[in-house]
Amino acid sequence: MPDSNRPYRIIISGGGTGGHIFPAIAIANQIRVVNPAAEILFVGAKGRMEMTRVPEAGYKIVGLWISGLQRRLTLDNLSFPLKVISSVRAAHRIIREFKPDAVVGVGGYASGPLLYAATSRNIPALIQEQNSYAGITNKLLGKRVGKICVAYPGMEKFFPAEKLALTGNPVRSDIMAGHASRAEAMAHFGLNETKRTILVIGGSLGARTLNQSMAAGLDQLAQAGYNVVWQTGKLFFPEAQKLAAKYEAQVIKAFDFIKRMDLAYAAADVVISRAGALSISELCLAGKPAVLVPSPNVAEDHQTKNAMALVQQHAAILVRDAEAGEKLVPAVLQLAKDDQEQQRLRTNILKMARPDAAVDIVNELLKLIR
Repeated sequence: MPDSNRPYRIIISGGGTGGHIFPAIAIANQIRVVNPAAEILFVGAKGRMEMTRVPEAGYKIVGLWISGLQRRLTLDNLSFPLKVISSVRAAHRIIREFKPDAVVGVGGYASGPLLYAATSRNIPALIQEQNSYAGITNKLLGKRVGKICVAYPGMEKFFPAEKLALTGNPVRSDIMAGHASRAEAMAHFGLNETKRTILVIGGSLGARTLNQSMAAGLDQLAQAGYNVVWQTGKLFFPEAQKLAAKYEAQVIKAFDFIKRMDLAYAAADVVISRAGALSISELCLAGKPAVLVPSPNVAEDHQTKNAMALVQQHAAILVRDAEAGEKLVPAVLQLAKDDQEQQRLRTNILKMARPDAAVDIVNELLKLIR
């Protein structure tokens, strides 16, 4: 049995979106809580957002030359087999040099080659599957790893039942802390304290459907007298800024990226969101009434499945992406004035929160090492 007091060496692999990166950082932070001298190395995909976000969180990262397989014929697809072979070789080299005690895969392009290389060398490995529908890479790797930490029940249809641990998704520590006051949040965003606030979050990269629906519905929201905090992503931000400037008296604020999500949730009375796994986990912990618009541009339509897990518990409202232009703003206006429905959603979504997810995942990891 390894000495639990010695510094463990852990590799965490994956990324591509905030939905993979923020849980990975939360796991790393918890490893440091239980094993303060632990050496942690991240492995990501070159050119993806983890290559900047992980160093900002204080961790070292190495990039693999890897990308996803596109659904249509592209030059990238022609180079895909070469990228896989190159990345698996690089992963073997990283493991040989770093000598990890265990490896964690959080999903995203880089986790496949790294977990494959680790399991082929009998190094303890764990998958953290965020979604209610498992991706093909994780399904294949599930047979090779020692443990699979999931956020939803019923995942034995994708993975060996004996390997599953229902832990939930780890989220950013600032949201976990939950200490931000509404007054501090309103001041931070420059909002009118006498008005209710609608928060719009399309994920770390923005969401075109949400942005277009918001742009079309700003008049209605302004006339109804709500504050709006709108995270647009980089591409739509210049246009959103111009639109928001027309409604200065009504307090509509556009941001390309919101760093203080704890304050954004503290300010919000109602949230419009995509249905990525991390967004849903954060909404559960924040206990916010939400209108979810699942992205149709994801594998196996997994965001709709994520959203339905809440809708079936009367914990959120669903508006389909194809109908958002017509139905999103009316649905939000209806919810924003219905105190009883807000309370029902708030009560039910809080029941689905898993505040100890990072602790439980790291405990499973330590069991594998020992």
